[in-house]
Amino acid sequence: MSDAQKYTDDFLSSKRQIGDLAADTFIQEIFKNPEQKMSLHQWMSGATRNNQLEDLARLFPGVLLFSNAAQLPDWADRRLVKAGSDFFVRHAETIMTLLGLLSLPYCYTAANGAMVLYLSERIRKETAKRLYETAVFVWEVMAPGAFEKEGKAFTEIMKVRLMHAAGRYYTLQSGKWDNAWGLPINQEDMAGTNLSFSLLVIRGLRKMGYNVSWADQQAFMHLWNIIGFLSGLDEELIPKDSKMAQNLDRAISHRQFAVSSHGRELTKSLTDHIIEINKSKASSNDILGLMRYLLGAKVGNMLSINAPDLPAYKISILQTINIFKSFKPKGDTDFAYHRAYAKFKLQKPVSA
Repeated sequence: MSDAQKYTDDFLSSKRQIGDLAADTFIQEIFKNPEQKMSLHQWMSGATRNNQLEDLARLFPGVLLFSNAAQLPDWADRRLVKAGSDFFVRHAETIMTLLGLLSLPYCYTAANGAMVLYLSERIRKETAKRLYETAVFVWEVMAPGAFEKEGKAFTEIMKVRLMHAAGRYYTLQSGKWDNAWGLPINQEDMAGTNLSFSLLVIRGLRKMGYNVSWADQQAFMHLWNIIGFLSGLDEELIPKDSKMAQNLDRAISHRQFAVSSHGRELTKSLTDHIIEINKSKASSNDILGLMRYLLGAKVGNMLSINAPDLPAYKISILQTINIFKSFKPKGDTDFAYHRAYAKFKLQKPVSA
């Protein structure tokens, strides 16, 4: 069976009715007990430590969800994990910029899936805090040694997995959800989000002029495949290579991308925040024009990103600069990561 045949409407429609059974079952049981619910909340809100998963297992003994939470899948390649982390560190600043200019608005174009974010109201009313939390997650799971014993990746991923399960629970309890949209934070939407943080980032780097080798692409996407798996994503929705990833992205976008008022409102909150914190010499039109360039005019129009197209000469200058950046020496990865992460943390909003 070819990739295109595999990612059929029937196949993906079935995935829209599935969430994360293990995490959902746990949340449903824990939320019946106020004391246990409070214990979970305290664990979730605590500062992430490398041994924090052990505390979770002690709080809720016998839960299978936690028994292998700190184990990589059998197909994980530690060499590729390290290479993927190294690639992130070399391009960290640009990748984090792409998450705001490309990955997140790309997700907002999926009208049904974006409704979860819209109904939760956090991304609209606490934009800075929510975006900072998302960025911190990416920094932590991309860190050198993040999946080693001293790393924080397993704990960060479990927090997100449980947060998604709680989000499904509260959204369904709200009475505002239409089952025609599929299950909140379903498998198809999870797959789309994972692609937006992996495949779309590679695509964005290349559009900005960076020379991304096949080996770097393979490593970076392998790392995100592992993150997706540990987050509860079905292995059938984890592409084994870039061709499968492109076919899955094409199938999901064809099915789910649509003009929606909530997608446009989420994008407006995002762009307002990006422009507000912008400290570069780039104008608002330059920032929105770059976003339209990265997303493409079709998606840009769907999200109502209204700005003149970025002039060709500015794109050419940007690409030329980044071509040279692609060949800079790798240097000390650990030092480069911690220096860049410390610089990012200076942007922490007061409310976070």
